[in-house]
Amino acid sequence: DASAAAPSTPSLPPPPYTCSDSWVTFASNLPAKPRSPVLISGSIFALCDVGSPWRSQWKLFTCTLNNHNNWVCLEKHEWADIFDLIKRPRLVRGDGNKLLMIGGLKSTFSLNPSCSTMLILRLDLEKLEWEEAGNDSGSGNEGEGEVAAWRWIDEVPGGGKFGRRRANSRWGG
Repeated sequence: DASAAAPSTPSLPPPPYTCSDSWVTFASNLPAKPRSPVLISGSIFALCDVGSPWRSQWKLFTCTLNNHNNWVCLEKHEWADIFDLIKRPRLVRGDGNKLLMIGGLKSTFSLNPSCSTMLILRLDLEKLEWEEAGNDSGSGNEGEGEVAAWRWIDEVPGGGKFGRRRANSRWGG
């Protein structure tokens, strides 16, 4: 029956849409596509993979909203190990002036390492110091004491505060 009413669609307000005053254009002078940008205290933080197609190398970049054409690589020599530990890192806003980075803890430095532990690191933006905020070995109750039996290995090359690696003691590595 042609007289049956067709389902109605919601109507949009007529153009032009005038939201342009609230948008800010950012320069694309980053070395790679930014990953998981986060806004904290008037600054944007983002991760960029500046490595090769064969090996990821993550760097943390920041810019202020007032100077959005000037991205700066936020790094310290001691942080090199931190970014090597994490596979597929993501940024999340923490409490106050804190930035969280979440990702899988690499078990080896092979081309495509597996990850059995999720690691959460917290960066204090005032002190520019990282600390471990938490981790999840993902073992649940099954195999408790085997799969989730981790130990710290000290004196790993690279040293520094984060020159420690966790290894699964069941497998001895």
